[in-house]
Amino acid sequence: MKLHLIKLSVGSESVSDLAQWQSTRLAEKKRTGENPELIHITRSMPKRATELLDGGSIYWVIKGWICTRQTLLELRPMTYNGMPHCGIVYDPEVVRVRPRQHRAFQGWRYLESKAAPRDLPKGADADDAITRELAELGLL
Repeated sequence: MKLHLIKLSVGSESVSDLAQWQSTRLAEKKRTGENPELIHITRSMPKRATELLDGGSIYWVIKGWICTRQTLLELRPMTYNGMPHCGIVYDPEVVRVRPRQHRAFQGWRYLESKAAPRDLPKGADADDAITRELAELGLL
């Protein structure tokens, strides 16, 4: 069974805000000759890496709502500030999911497949506030 990660997208106001930040970051990396990949650095390496890399995603919580996901590509051991860390490498394609409220937490957490929100149909680029309101009303 697939396993996912869930993480707060600190500073993002919306899905489009997250996507724009990531796009800018990728362009900056290309410009400076770095490998153009999206990578989130975290202190601990997930112990269930095999399950995560078997089709898992990182789900982003934005303003208290799980709104989107991106496919996990690699969990890379690395050193950051002289300490061992994990680089979570993920696909740049942002996939919108059925919004679901989620409380704040620190770091990342595992998210079982059965608890993960389903993807919205491709092209569902509705305004975040409207999508959240429809979800609260049970219409999504």
